[in-house]
Amino acid sequence: MNNKIVWSVIIALVVTNCLTVAYFVKGQTDDKSITVSKPIVGSEETDEVVASIGEAAITRQEWLSELETRYGKETLEDMIDGKVVKQMAQKHNITLSEEDVEREMTLIKTMYNTLDSEKIDDEHWQEQIELSLLVEELVTKDAVIPEEELKKFYQENKELYEIPKTYHLSHMIVGSEEEAEQVSEELKSGSSFTALAMEKSLDEFSSNRGGELGYVSADDEYIPQSYIETAAKMSPNEWSTPIQVEEGFAIIILHEVINEVSYSFDEVKNQIRRQIAIDQMNGAISVQPYWDEIGVKWFYEKNKK
Repeated sequence: MNNKIVWSVIIALVVTNCLTVAYFVKGQTDDKSITVSKPIVGSEETDEVVASIGEAAITRQEWLSELETRYGKETLEDMIDGKVVKQMAQKHNITLSEEDVEREMTLIKTMYNTLDSEKIDDEHWQEQIELSLLVEELVTKDAVIPEEELKKFYQENKELYEIPKTYHLSHMIVGSEEEAEQVSEELKSGSSFTALAMEKSLDEFSSNRGGELGYVSADDEYIPQSYIETAAKMSPNEWSTPIQVEEGFAIIILHEVINEVSYSFDEVKNQIRRQIAIDQMNGAISVQPYWDEIGVKWFYEKNKK
């Protein structure tokens, strides 16, 4: 299998593991205490009806209780993991530079071009990536990989670190130029591109995601070259005039441009060290071993039978 594909899979697994830790700690990335206010039984807030179904009703307390039953333990565990990682990183003097985070974000965006960036903004991604990098640094802090092995990997997989000019695009395809012009008018009137793509686009693959195409470049064989040529002349948040394609006429919107970059060995050496060390580990990355070291006490420990 191509080395790039192999390492794409490895990095995907690493990112998935680490971002699981990060997902539920959005907004909890500082060291402030987490305060959860429980509704007082019998209060108006507890008795508030959040849904009515004929003669039946669901109160806020019933809803919150069901959420806690289904997702409470997992969510609390993820939030604890986030706090543990930050405290352990501080204990071991693990810090991140802005360049580290920005480089990781660029590599992830361009490698996984199906990221649903309409739903996850850059600020949220940055928070997740910072936490994922801290996890990687923490679990590999004692790993020593010979310099020769690092350089060998870099040379054999140099294409991983050569990023072509990349465009984050969404599109919609309609049957005729007249329909495309009508869509353009609706966009000018303030209609949502995402909503229009879901409603009108003939492209079944992307329409249910609001036309999301992800991050694409000129060497992407699944994207019409006319999209790339048009995007190269556009500014972020601008949509195009109708583009004739095989299925009809398309309108694209440009969300972001990532300029071409080639990372040197020194820039990515530590990332390669982490990747190789993680690949050599048995099992998934876990923060659990650090709980005892930090001294975690939690609700489910008190209430376990």
